[in-house]
Amino acid sequence: MLQFSPSFLQIGSTVGLLVIAITAILVRSRTNHRPVNAKKILIPPMGMSTGFLMFVVADFRVSWMWALGAFLAGWFIFSYPLIRGTRFERSGTDIVVQRSKSFLFILIGLLMIRLLLHRFIEQYISIPQTAGVFFILAFGTLLHWRISMYRQYRKMTSDPDISLSHPSTK
Repeated sequence: MLQFSPSFLQIGSTVGLLVIAITAILVRSRTNHRPVNAKKILIPPMGMSTGFLMFVVADFRVSWMWALGAFLAGWFIFSYPLIRGTRFERSGTDIVVQRSKSFLFILIGLLMIRLLLHRFIEQYISIPQTAGVFFILAFGTLLHWRISMYRQYRKMTSDPDISLSHPSTK
């Protein structure tokens, strides 16, 4: 099996993370004001769930406590700014995601926190395990955010007179 030095893995994972983050920011900024539907909201977590196949490889496996902690941190902490920053509005007969001025700053802030946590956590577990933990954290974040978006979307589609300007409106 091919072996890489830990410093090479660290640099590679950081560069990879930055490329993915910049790509996500660019894609996200271009998709605002395009009509959304249930499929467009729910497919990303389903697609991302295939990443759990990484845990077939023993090097990526972590304890249930690490996995649960990562998922709950993503669900309760990291998803919160995304949920608060995502709003829907009507555009004619379509429902679109309203452009949030803070969304770019939220993504950059979450990226910075993730980079800082990465340095801390990799002191306790291996680099592949750190990747697994952060995948679970990202999945918890995305899943909670998309479920919240879906609930907002369903409210708007069930009553055409409702115009949700904020996710906390219930």
